[in-house]
Amino acid sequence: MERYQNRGGNSGIVAFITSEDSITVKFKDGWHYIYNSIRPGLADVDRMKAMAKAGSGLHGFINRKIRNNYFHKFH
Repeated sequence: MERYQNRGGNSGIVAFITSEDSITVKFKDGWHYIYNSIRPGLADVDRMKAMAKAGSGLHGFINRKIRNNYFHKFH
């Protein structure tokens, strides 16, 4: 996984990994969430991948727009 840069300084995200149609996000509490073309959809996943690479805005976007619309959650 790639370390999340957390440019804002207050994110609960620590790392992420992307594939062609998904992003897996690891949070500080150890939970991993998979977001893909099925849930929440490719447009949101592409936006999330861009924010992850920029190191900014991803946690807020998940909290505001995505919420519980993830494909899979694991520890």
